[in-house]
Amino acid sequence: MTSIPKLFPLGDDDTLYRLISKDYIGTDTFRGHEILIVEAEGLRLLSEAAFSDINHFLRPGHLQQLRNILDDPEASDNDRYVALSYLKNASISAGGVLPMCQDTGTAIIMGKRGQAVWVNGDDASALGQGVLDAYEKNNLRYSQLAPLTMFEEVNTRNNLPAQVDLMMDGFGAEYRLHFMSKGGGSANKSFLFQTTPSMLSPERLIPFLDEKIRTLGTAACPPYHLAIVVGGLSAEQNMKTVKLASARYYDTLPTYGSNDAHAFRDLDMERTILDLTREMGIGAQFGGKYFCHDVRVIRLPRHGASLPIGIGVSCGADRQAKAKITSGGLFLEELERDPAKFLPDVSEDELVGEGVRVDLDRSMDEIRALLSSYPIKTRVMLSGTIIVARDLAHSKIRALIEAGGQMPDYFKNHPIYYAGPAKRPKDYASGSFGPTTAGRMDGFVDQFQALGGSMVMLAKGNRSKQVRDACAKHGGFYLGTQGGAAAKLALESIKSVEVLDFEDLGMEAVWRITVEDFPAFIITDDKGNDFFD
Repeated sequence: MTSIPKLFPLGDDDTLYRLISKDYIGTDTFRGHEILIVEAEGLRLLSEAAFSDINHFLRPGHLQQLRNILDDPEASDNDRYVALSYLKNASISAGGVLPMCQDTGTAIIMGKRGQAVWVNGDDASALGQGVLDAYEKNNLRYSQLAPLTMFEEVNTRNNLPAQVDLMMDGFGAEYRLHFMSKGGGSANKSFLFQTTPSMLSPERLIPFLDEKIRTLGTAACPPYHLAIVVGGLSAEQNMKTVKLASARYYDTLPTYGSNDAHAFRDLDMERTILDLTREMGIGAQFGGKYFCHDVRVIRLPRHGASLPIGIGVSCGADRQAKAKITSGGLFLEELERDPAKFLPDVSEDELVGEGVRVDLDRSMDEIRALLSSYPIKTRVMLSGTIIVARDLAHSKIRALIEAGGQMPDYFKNHPIYYAGPAKRPKDYASGSFGPTTAGRMDGFVDQFQALGGSMVMLAKGNRSKQVRDACAKHGGFYLGTQGGAAAKLALESIKSVEVLDFEDLGMEAVWRITVEDFPAFIITDDKGNDFFD
């Protein structure tokens, strides 16, 4: 029989694992083969441990990359500010109470089970139960919506369903899994382009990638782990490879192609694209060199008439972990428990200065007059009352207005923060509470500002031209705050949180919060100037 080569021939796994349990496994013999028997409770336990860990701890390699930014003399002040905030956020999150990001994500699990592994129970149900338990027991956010009709949805209030993809993987007695928590911001920056084979030349491919990478913007919390996949036997295969490559799952692929038509990493292209990103000037959210930590470029075989190209990222909340079940027990990737050791002896003020202090409890006219006296890119420190409202709340307010109602006064009198909190731990003022992507609310801005609302907006990422035009027309401002540092904001800056309106929306309700020294930058001003333009 002809030997069939593997499409993804991975090299040796050098991942460091920690033992979760030696229980829930056993062995037996069938037709002369040793069989590994796994109780469903073992899968549940491993899944619960994984989603608890990845929402609080990061890989040491990722943390070292953040420290490298601080040590790089070519990094901009804003690059270093963002990197330092990430490291402080990681140190707070490692306490196991506040998750590193308020968007604790969709639970994604990939499992590869050897044929000599028998599970006493249903794999997917057990892994899903572990997700449910992790999100119920920890201060994690429920972000999944169940469709009731084409246009009506309701929060599931348990973060299920999870995406569970299971497959067989040869005649072995080992079960390997990969756990990922994928937030909406980075998931929304996954793109498939169905190009033609004529794209396969450096003169066409590199400018194409340059253009598409720039469109990623900063809404998904860079610096990114950027993944690019060229080729694929289907669109689905291309995009799944993008997701796993962004998690460094395919790092041990060969670095050369062959007639076997296997996947490989193109290291030269990785260096070329990384250099490209460092010349873009976008930087780690507010300008500079570090738009990306690293780049993975994977080349796949393809049908002669097709050339799919996929692009995706893993964001500042770089949440994934490998796991394995062997005769020795249940093992989970060892993540860094002491991220504080990567911190330097430097303060934020030393990097970017103290910032302009803004009293948010003054009138909206006074707040706007103060902001108008400073240029874009100015760092501000906000103290006072902020109203929190995001997608569903904006839609409800629009429906109220279009039915003949009035714009709520709270939308006129206070800045509007696009966010949705994770659960509040006992004895804490707030759960993790970072910004969501600003661009999703762009379509509301002109209409709301014309009625005196949304005059000062606070979120992450770049905005469209319609927002710049609206701010110039109505005298509004957009302030950008750092994404990916939700635990730090909750612990240091948010002093009180209460539901103000639409309580039935869960985390998407309208909230009133009180903040102290909440950091942000002037991104779009009342003259139509825009940092990202």
